[in-house]
Amino acid sequence: MKDVSLCTLSLLFTLCMTSMQAQNVSYYISDAGNFNQPPWQILKFDEQGQNGQVFISQHLDWPQDILFFEESNTVLVSNLNSGKISRFNATTGAYIDEFATGIQGPTRMKIGKDSLLYVLQWSGTGKVLRFALDGTAMGPFTATGVGTSIGIDWDSAGNLYVSSYNGKIVRKYDSTGSDKGNFISGLAGPTNIWFDAGGDLFVNDYNAGIVKQYANDGSFKANLITNVAQCEGVQVLPDGKIVLGVGATSSVRIYNANGSFSGDLVAPGTLNLLTPNAVVRREPSVSTGTEPIRYQERQLVTPSIGTIFFLSESERLMHNGFADIMNSTGAVTGKINLAESYTWDATSFPDGIYFLTYSIGDNTLARQKIMVQH
Repeated sequence: MKDVSLCTLSLLFTLCMTSMQAQNVSYYISDAGNFNQPPWQILKFDEQGQNGQVFISQHLDWPQDILFFEESNTVLVSNLNSGKISRFNATTGAYIDEFATGIQGPTRMKIGKDSLLYVLQWSGTGKVLRFALDGTAMGPFTATGVGTSIGIDWDSAGNLYVSSYNGKIVRKYDSTGSDKGNFISGLAGPTNIWFDAGGDLFVNDYNAGIVKQYANDGSFKANLITNVAQCEGVQVLPDGKIVLGVGATSSVRIYNANGSFSGDLVAPGTLNLLTPNAVVRREPSVSTGTEPIRYQERQLVTPSIGTIFFLSESERLMHNGFADIMNSTGAVTGKINLAESYTWDATSFPDGIYFLTYSIGDNTLARQKIMVQH
């Protein structure tokens, strides 16, 4: 009887913790409104797409993308019209300052394996820019540009891919930024792109209203999702489901990994939503209150010594935010995108002791000590 009671209590505790964590998961939607004309807004919803609110409505100028920095409790929003990446409080949505300025139409933002922020430019040279995570400009990464660039991702070999909306292509660059030519041509108007674990590339073809699937050699495989005119914002979930912003219906939909429709996350026109061009799922973050942060030792990567580390699949599936890479002084020197990374290449990091930390909710950080040794 005692064992049954203990098991019951343990199960109840697990269910309660899971419920508490699920309640803290939120979706953030960039609403590009009437494109280069307002209204513009960043919306926030809970994990079920309920309890919606206008999270940010000021200091926006044709917003394009959303990126959270959990350790500083800030969020970045790229603005195509103004050429700025603006910084806001991640809890309240209050404006803080400009992270970067003078960009020629910033669209997508993504942190690379080198822990630098890569930013696409819609206009001007169209070159891919890099920034340190404090906003310091690191200059262009690519020698050549891609006009109206609006989708970015890397394959497992570290090659960079950039989509061009007006060019109707996906361009390939190697890990040094050298131009390798068109990877995919003949699209109607691509926006977001992403690779899956198997190496296939997926393309939101906005003008065609199709999410297209390509093999790792660029050959066409399938139309995964159809009848999604003006598809742009996207978030791939740990279970393979695809959360898709569909401009033609002013809604955010959920599709199963096989492309079948699962349901609406955000119903058409909710909170006057017009053009959902970015969708971001934010995991529970550690409390910013006065309660001390607790640490729980976990194994995120193997081995614990070396330069190439492999991420635990179970940890990735449970926590698809970012893991911070901290040096022995406690300074954050980089990030690992748990949702999209399967390995961490630390060859660019100096030898030494590092700690990988990531939020697991309830004011607790998972932590693993590793050694980079060349």
